[in-house]
Amino acid sequence: MNGWTADGFFRWIREKKIAFIGVGVTNTDCIRLFAQKGAKVTLLDRKNREALGELAEEFDRIGVEMVLGEGYLDDLCRYDAVFRAPGMYFNHPALKKAREEGAVIISEMEMFFTLCPCKIYAVTGSDGKTTTTTLISEMLASSGKTVHKGGNIGRALLPIIETISPDDAAVVELSSFQLISMKQSPDVAVVTNVTPNHLDVHGTMEEYIEAKKNLLWHQDGFSRTVLNEDNEVTCGMKNLVRGECRSFSRQITPAKGAFLREDGMLCFNDRGAVTEILHKDEIRLPGLHNVENYLAAYTALWGEVAVDVMADTARNFGGVEHRMELVREKDGVRWYNDSIGTSPTRTIAGLRAFGQKIILIAGGYDKKIPYEPLSPYLCEKVSHLVLMGATGPKIEKALREYEGFCEGEPVIHHAESMEDAVAQAEKLAKKGDIVALSPASASFDLYPNFEKRGEHFKKVVNQL
Repeated sequence: MNGWTADGFFRWIREKKIAFIGVGVTNTDCIRLFAQKGAKVTLLDRKNREALGELAEEFDRIGVEMVLGEGYLDDLCRYDAVFRAPGMYFNHPALKKAREEGAVIISEMEMFFTLCPCKIYAVTGSDGKTTTTTLISEMLASSGKTVHKGGNIGRALLPIIETISPDDAAVVELSSFQLISMKQSPDVAVVTNVTPNHLDVHGTMEEYIEAKKNLLWHQDGFSRTVLNEDNEVTCGMKNLVRGECRSFSRQITPAKGAFLREDGMLCFNDRGAVTEILHKDEIRLPGLHNVENYLAAYTALWGEVAVDVMADTARNFGGVEHRMELVREKDGVRWYNDSIGTSPTRTIAGLRAFGQKIILIAGGYDKKIPYEPLSPYLCEKVSHLVLMGATGPKIEKALREYEGFCEGEPVIHHAESMEDAVAQAEKLAKKGDIVALSPASASFDLYPNFEKRGEHFKKVVNQL
């Protein structure tokens, strides 16, 4: 499909049998568009009609066939193309079997990369990718660009492909699940870091890393790649770079890239020519992990965005929802929502943002990743640890087995629900304390995603 335009693609799908696996933000918008364009659309979903609710009625009205319940993946070869949802594992046995039998399995983001007429900036990583994606978008927009932000950040871009012009910019966040099948790479690729994550699906760290590498594999000599010098895995990707290689660091001065100087200044080094941007204390978002996010974004955009725009963004940008988001202050206690903390490394970054010990609410769905790396930070940064969900006992076990753990440092509590956890934290908190939800775990045991978990937390906190 190389060389296709959006108009040509939508002419091709008329009367074609197109299936979408799973509903959600991405596929729901695509289903509506494809039905409007004249495709014979089928939804394949494990949910039953009752669970789909009003969406099932809408699909009936627009002529979408629905194959629901067990066996929804049984006959994928009868379609001209099958679009999998971003969260549908590419190597699912049913999908592997279908590909072997000749089925065309693709994704919305793969199709978007094929058809997109403008420059694409793409960000991946275990931590920091949403904030970095947003910062790149904010700075490009402040420089006068029309920016289309999407991907894993919550909006499907294929449905708006016909509105995108060559002079625009597309800024996308990509997860390992999206990247694992990608056969195209962006003009500018940013890898924030790679640490253990999603091993419940990928099975091995090797597969997870290989998925991330797909961001770079298909770049050309005119592309730009941005890597984290302080992360061993991303440093190991340098030999894959086909175009310009830039890097960022909090610890060293890269040959070409942004870095944190010893005096606290964020600077850019261009082969010996150093430009100061701003001091880290001027950044509105707290924490060294956000310094890293800015270093990554600055490195991606250097030469395209003015230095004063870079500095002003850092001084004024208030952050992304669910990422160390201040919910409220009540009776001198500050409550933070860091529901994006779906892994130990994310929670560690959140804990390091505070200059005092905090009351931490943690625990959730088990992604089969180790919690031992979290233990030293729980001892150093947490006064009371309120655990919930499937990983609560696993976090406690890792903490108690840590050689530096002393009973009561932190004090460990268990909660049956979010309401219970917040109620316990309120009783424990005194004026001047900080309470944060940063679960170090996914949300799927109790919530469909981390956003819903964060929204529930905020609702409970605001009802105190």
